[in-house]
Amino acid sequence: MKKEKAEKKEKMPMDRAKKKKIIRRCILGGIATVMVGGIAVNSIMAGNAPFPVYTTPVIREDVEQLLSTSGTVKTEESRAYFSDVAVKIGEVNVAAGDIVKKGQLLYSYDKDALADEKQLIQLKIQSNEGGYESSISKNRKSLGELGEANVNLDVLEQQIADSENYVRELNKKIADKQNALAYEGTLLQISLLDWSDRPDSEEYMNLQKLIQLNTYEQQHNKEIEAWQKEVNEYQEIIAGYKEYKAEMKSQKSASESTALDRGSESQLAANTQIENINAAETLAAIEEVENGVSAEFDGVITQLSVVEGASPAVGTQMLLLESTEKVKVEISISKYDLEKIAVGQQADIKIAGKTYQGRVSKINGMATTNASGAAVVGVDIEIENPDSGIFLGVEAKVAVHTAFAPQAVVVPIEVINSDKNGDFVYAVKDGILTRKDVVTGISSDTYCEIREGLEEGESVVSNISADLTEGMAVTEIPAQ
Repeated sequence: MKKEKAEKKEKMPMDRAKKKKIIRRCILGGIATVMVGGIAVNSIMAGNAPFPVYTTPVIREDVEQLLSTSGTVKTEESRAYFSDVAVKIGEVNVAAGDIVKKGQLLYSYDKDALADEKQLIQLKIQSNEGGYESSISKNRKSLGELGEANVNLDVLEQQIADSENYVRELNKKIADKQNALAYEGTLLQISLLDWSDRPDSEEYMNLQKLIQLNTYEQQHNKEIEAWQKEVNEYQEIIAGYKEYKAEMKSQKSASESTALDRGSESQLAANTQIENINAAETLAAIEEVENGVSAEFDGVITQLSVVEGASPAVGTQMLLLESTEKVKVEISISKYDLEKIAVGQQADIKIAGKTYQGRVSKINGMATTNASGAAVVGVDIEIENPDSGIFLGVEAKVAVHTAFAPQAVVVPIEVINSDKNGDFVYAVKDGILTRKDVVTGISSDTYCEIREGLEEGESVVSNISADLTEGMAVTEIPAQ
């Protein structure tokens, strides 16, 4: 019976090797069919003999399913080397494409330039520390002077106020004393007038003497003179206080302009620490490359930009080293093969005529589009036993061991048919062609596992042709 085409279930594309074997079997089957057909036609013309069909037995055999494809050898580990110091390059010991060993010298810096840069950084650290200590010392002095000015200004204000109050009291005493003497003189003048009509009298003469004494007293009173002397002394003291007050105000203003508040002092300390950390990192980077830069693992120089005699800026990429110790093959699989692949599956990898062992290490979580526009998923195959025969970027043939069924019930792949109802085979029962539905499992290049529908020892038709129809009478020709 021919394979139905209407409402045909979508099937996964076969591997190229599997297709070749099926095509080869189909050609052989076609030749056999032609031969059998010729015999059948002659037989039918001779006497309506049943249609002859070849059959093959259902057997048990180990079946291993392989996913065969090709990919590109890539590294799993790479290291970009950047310049951590802005120092002149001395020697470059490698070229792009060179294979290098772990510990091999890649390039070095000019030793004299490196020594000069190291000394400059050390001096910068010393300068940072000295500048910080100087700033802190000045700040302490400014704070001390500010505190002194504030205390002295408060004291001076009080001393000036007390002294001025005392001077006012002295001036009041002087004024009171002067007023009293003047009043006394006035009374004496009045009394003298009363005796003016007897100028020769003793009373008149006494009053004149008293008036003279009063006038002298007003001009030369001892208490007034003592008080006035004290006033003059205190005026000088107050002037000194005020002069010192002006100095303290100036000192306070200058101290306030140079003293650091807590925030500024904290910022100064932080900035100094940052500068010292950066300088220390640069110093450590210089010390790290004093003996040159060496490869951290076996690999290939895939990019090289370092140039002898150049002075690269910090952060410039010098070269790219890709590991040959940790390598993989990147393959792409279609949606039909996605369900077959799993992390951990073993794989055979052929590179430049040599076979290596590998395993599936990663399956990408998203698909991309290949050159044909089809969606594919990237898969990494880790090479477990890399050696010097592996070259990055070359093509590799990969066969992933996706499944294995020991001693399974199997039939040749080409005897399986499919239609809208599923997979089936043809068998012969009592000379009649019979359809048998089957549930298939994994398949190799040759055989397909039958999980349901057939038993070991049964026979199935192997020469499928369009002339076969279920229910027709056939003559079974067992395979030799």
